[in-house]
Amino acid sequence: MKTVIVRHRRENLKKCSLRGLEKRDDLRFYTYPIQQLPDLTGAILLKVGAPPLTIEDQERTILLIDGTWRLAAIMEHQLPPLETRSLPTHFQTAYPRTPNPEGGLASVEALYIAHRILGRSTEGLLDHYYWKERFLTLNQRVW
Repeated sequence: MKTVIVRHRRENLKKCSLRGLEKRDDLRFYTYPIQQLPDLTGAILLKVGAPPLTIEDQERTILLIDGTWRLAAIMEHQLPPLETRSLPTHFQTAYPRTPNPEGGLASVEALYIAHRILGRSTEGLLDHYYWKERFLTLNQRVW
């Protein structure tokens, strides 16, 4: 019951919203394309526009791609075929990104929402996120 995060090697760690979570036991980070990925049989890829993630997915491994939109698209094509799930579209990002694709969330925001949906621990996920309070305030009524 892990979450796998595939981070592009060119991701700017100074701007990376997942920074500081690398040592958590419930998350596994892999660097693309340097590190070989684990067996992803039965894993679910989080992707905009896919069927919604639900509590029924709680026992499955979740794969989150961490990179710019352009790099994420390239990385996705290199993955084995996986079932996909999306997050509800009513959540708002606090990350100041321009332009912000519709439904675009910071990686840590997507991770937090996915863990809440799946009933997994969210403790400490947002501790290093600069826009934590704004994100929680923006979305306080949609939980």
